[in-house]
Amino acid sequence: MYYPEPIAKLIDAFSRLPGIGEKTAARLAFHTLRMKEEDVIDFAKALVNVKRHLHYCTHCFHITDVDPCNICQDKSRDVTTICVVQDPKDLIAMERTREYEGLYHVLHGAISPMEGIGPEELRIKELLQRINNDKVQELILATNPNIEGEATAMYLSKLMKPFEIKVTRIAHGLPVGGDLEYADEVTLSKAMEGRRELL
Repeated sequence: MYYPEPIAKLIDAFSRLPGIGEKTAARLAFHTLRMKEEDVIDFAKALVNVKRHLHYCTHCFHITDVDPCNICQDKSRDVTTICVVQDPKDLIAMERTREYEGLYHVLHGAISPMEGIGPEELRIKELLQRINNDKVQELILATNPNIEGEATAMYLSKLMKPFEIKVTRIAHGLPVGGDLEYADEVTLSKAMEGRRELL
């Protein structure tokens, strides 16, 4: 179907987003056309600001606009515990439980040979540096309960053997094959309470 070039480009831009097909992209584009100009400008500014003003914390690799991030700066957090998650969305899901008071480390993915993602592509080297330099006593592995998340957890638990720290895995109160970001607070709280030490 023929669209004027500006709307065709907008449809193309929306369709590049994950989970947005051509029909949804067209619906969003035409909705944008009906929006007030100032709302469209605010939307465009929000997109640009995300790219210009957000970066990764140099300690935990969470997304932030300050460095170190607010969690790493928080003096009330338990510095002896680090919770390892795959993505920033998972960290936010864990924070919503209000149960965990330690620090985090974001790997930015999981080991997946099928997708060509090995340990070198993750923030594992930086995690090892933190454990060497900090007073970490427990590492909580909160990777997703799927094949890649389990493989990553097992890999990390083996890497931790020389450090003689407690390594625990969050309990499987989460559905296998699910992602942390979609779990509710109660399920995540129970999973955190039921974590167990890996052998």
